[in-house]
Amino acid sequence: MDLMDFTAELLAFGEPTHFEPAFALLRNDLFARLAEHGFRSIALETDRVAALDDGFTHGLGEVDANRQLVAWLREYNANADEPLAFHGFDAPTEMFSAPSPRAYLEHARDYLGLDADVAALTGDDERWSRSEAILDPAASPGASAEARELRVIADDLLVALLAQAPRRTADREAWERAKVHATAGRGLLRYHAASAEPGDRDTRISRLAGMRAVLMAENLLDIRAVEARRGPTLVFAHNGHLRRSGSGAGAIVASLLGDRYAFVAGSLGHSEAIGLGDPDPGTYEGLLQRGTKTWTLTADIPAGRKRADTKPERGYFGLDQELLDGADAVWHIA
Repeated sequence: MDLMDFTAELLAFGEPTHFEPAFALLRNDLFARLAEHGFRSIALETDRVAALDDGFTHGLGEVDANRQLVAWLREYNANADEPLAFHGFDAPTEMFSAPSPRAYLEHARDYLGLDADVAALTGDDERWSRSEAILDPAASPGASAEARELRVIADDLLVALLAQAPRRTADREAWERAKVHATAGRGLLRYHAASAEPGDRDTRISRLAGMRAVLMAENLLDIRAVEARRGPTLVFAHNGHLRRSGSGAGAIVASLLGDRYAFVAGSLGHSEAIGLGDPDPGTYEGLLQRGTKTWTLTADIPAGRKRADTKPERGYFGLDQELLDGADAVWHIA
């Protein structure tokens, strides 16, 4: 299968773990090739606001391939007639914390020149960002009267930004930046509201994961709207976020975009980085491993079985039938 066989507007390449560097390194090479054929943007699993300044969250700034990507983009854009864009599509949340919405809402407020005392409503940022605010519903400010008023302000800011769009064409980048900040602020308020709802640990984790998926999907759809006139977008994230099955961001986006969204599942054979040995011959990965010296891209997905030697502690989950049923192809790194 050739990389140019894909015609989707959002071409999503998944990885089965963040801790095998070969995936991000190969992603860089693939994006360089795609850029020669009309792709004009790449979206990674990092905070969308941080990515406005080429920043990474969730520890992804420590990945050498990500730093190499940003350096290559800067070099490419220095002499390009049509620059390539770098996007994040994640929310500004970590595993057990989420920041205050104050700075995000104030950015949009200041851009619009409005008068709203956001800080008086948010109070100390730490009461939002501490882990207790996510882990303990009683410690969360997400259901407070101030939070409800902040959600109204966030909605009003987004309405005002849309209303002023015709008059802000001279500096579209600043307008887009303000909109991204306002959207992130509103998303954080939704996330904190979800964290304030009672329930057992598993229920609450599932609820927050679902909210994160919605925020990711919103960002991907918005990024696609921004980039629609320029060319397709390469998306790169964990398989779990991009798969068509389940209730993740990929499932949401795929249901809305149809064949304008393509998902390529990431498959891993052997990895010294995460202590993963060679797959058993009858597993999906074992069948893909046959004859693959470095990596392969294929739409011919073999009928195998799920491997048992996964590494959940390293964020690694092997291929399964449900994931493969929704995949347009598989890229397997031996």
